[in-house]
Amino acid sequence: MKHLAKRVALRPKGFTLVELMVAIVIVALLATIGAITAQSMITRAKETKCMSNMRNIGVALHIYASDNGERFPETYHTTSLDKAWIEALEPYLGEYDKVRISPGDPRGNERLAAGGTSYVLNSFLFVPEFDEEGSPIGPPLNRIASIPDPSRTLLAFVCADRVGTGPGNDHTHSDLWNNWNAVCADIAPGRFAGEEDPRSAKGRSNYLYADGRVESIRATEMKRKTDSGLNIALPPGLP
Repeated sequence: MKHLAKRVALRPKGFTLVELMVAIVIVALLATIGAITAQSMITRAKETKCMSNMRNIGVALHIYASDNGERFPETYHTTSLDKAWIEALEPYLGEYDKVRISPGDPRGNERLAAGGTSYVLNSFLFVPEFDEEGSPIGPPLNRIASIPDPSRTLLAFVCADRVGTGPGNDHTHSDLWNNWNAVCADIAPGRFAGEEDPRSAKGRSNYLYADGRVESIRATEMKRKTDSGLNIALPPGLP
């Protein structure tokens, strides 16, 4: 018993090397999980604020239309900068400078300084087509009553990084969206991915519909539709 007590008394105190290594691995794992969770929360907060911005823009567009013969404001493609939708909606938006810039936009400060926006309107609705004689083709779709299915018609998108920062860059070129690269040239389908590349098909982005609803949709879904030959910006009911 004396020898046993002596061996116990002489047993070294503290962690063994194996125990220390296990502890280090656990701490590192917890730190990684914590960092991922924190980044996910930050991304989610930005996405939620962006959704709020787009809802406010949707409400402002509809109020503007009710004040102007049921017509939405125009884009720079068909009117002057001081009358284009970014400027036209200022009286209808409370925190104008905050609403027109997405918190997830890495060029947000540039767009703010230049008078631009992080959001672009669907050119199928806001950029009319004309025939050889200069007459408009089809009904003007910037009129609420002319949109066949508002609940499935996309009105506005989060713009791509490469889109210019000035106020003239306020609409898409949706007629060219016949492949994924063309889509990503105008909008950021993976803006809220927790990754650096907003074109990533692993992320998601926010979309404003003509009925005022805002939906977060995964880029994989938008890419699947595009790859199948569907133009995601084309209003249902149009050829």
